[in-house]
Amino acid sequence: MSQTTTDRYAASSQAHARAARLMPGGVSSPVRAYKAVGREPITIRKGKGAHVKDVDGNSYIDYVCSYGPLILGHAAEPVVAAVTKAVQRGASFGMPTQAESDLAERVIEAVPSIEVVRFVNSGTEAAMSALRLARAATGRDKVIKCIGCYHGHTDAMLVSAGSGATTLGVPSSPGVPGSVTGGTVLVPYNDLDAVRAAMLGHRGEVACMAVEPVAGNMGCIPPGDGYLQGLRDLCDEFGVLLLFDEVMTGFRVAYGGAQSLYGVTPDLTMLGKVVGGGLPCAAYGGREDLMRQVAPDGPVYQAGTLSGNPLAMAAGIATLDTLKDNDHDAYRKLDAATRHLEMGLGEAAESAGVPLYLTRVGSMLCPFFVNNAGDTVEDYADATRCRTDRFAAFFRTMLDEGVVLPPAQFEAWFVSTAHDLKAIEETIAAASKGFAAASAIA
Repeated sequence: MSQTTTDRYAASSQAHARAARLMPGGVSSPVRAYKAVGREPITIRKGKGAHVKDVDGNSYIDYVCSYGPLILGHAAEPVVAAVTKAVQRGASFGMPTQAESDLAERVIEAVPSIEVVRFVNSGTEAAMSALRLARAATGRDKVIKCIGCYHGHTDAMLVSAGSGATTLGVPSSPGVPGSVTGGTVLVPYNDLDAVRAAMLGHRGEVACMAVEPVAGNMGCIPPGDGYLQGLRDLCDEFGVLLLFDEVMTGFRVAYGGAQSLYGVTPDLTMLGKVVGGGLPCAAYGGREDLMRQVAPDGPVYQAGTLSGNPLAMAAGIATLDTLKDNDHDAYRKLDAATRHLEMGLGEAAESAGVPLYLTRVGSMLCPFFVNNAGDTVEDYADATRCRTDRFAAFFRTMLDEGVVLPPAQFEAWFVSTAHDLKAIEETIAAASKGFAAASAIA
């Protein structure tokens, strides 16, 4: 970094050095370390609306939005008011509260697949619990997942991106036993033929097919035409449960999630992020006959000391109520703002001569730095061929221009209701400089 840049981020650099002595990589989650973009992370002090401010006093338009939960922006007034009121009554009880039922009613009303719901604390916990339930309900052990789809860091789903339509998984992290991932069958996203082959090859052994209905952990990749319905049909044909991981898409791409947007109903759904309004909260739910097998109604054990935390319940209720107000007007505004950003990014990239493939579903989007004009990104293999070096140059320039993005090519951007026209236009202006920097990378 130049001397000027070093001075600008001096306090963040000092904060990171301190954190690195205390925590692995100086972070609480790996992507925050900024290693994929070749620089140190900034350290955030506060956020309001569409902006965050770092410890050096630099202000940024934020498209991380805590990786999706902050659909109303930072410190949204309805959420702050609800949490403030709730904390004055007590932060945690380890006993039932009415707020759990209040949020549960909203979730069940909104999400087509959910008749009964259980709250947990994280998306990983929701996925782990739903998989356990699927195995118990079917009496089968194997799980089919898509290469590049992320379902938390539970052992069974932390599987490397193998090749071949029915490759059995090998662990992608030390400490994950092969005996655990050996029951995970990998298929490419958006490939129905591969799913059929997997189900035929493991007929009578597969408990469930788990999928992100919109892949959000290899960028943002929409399902192809008929893909989700095709999964539903195959699962019905082979007696396999269909699990939608809507931790990212639930209440983000539509009020009822991707399943309401695309009109395909899974057997079980995992939720997170938006459902907690920015506080640690997730959930899994589905058909009543399945969910009644969860303890204490049934034998499938799952528990959590902080599950249904009253602060998270309050934040979730306030967020969902705001999104539902005025006949879901928030989603129309989100869609319009994100479409404007998408078009502006495309025009800026074209002007700079940078090949770009843009994807968008609702208020999620991703600019893929493809190798050649006309290249598309439909699965993990396509995504990993993108020019991460160009993305890194784009990211660093955007940061210097006052726009903070998820620090990896393989993460979706998120727009909030707080991103007004001024913020979008400023982002597009910054992107012109970002694409110019990317075009300089041969």
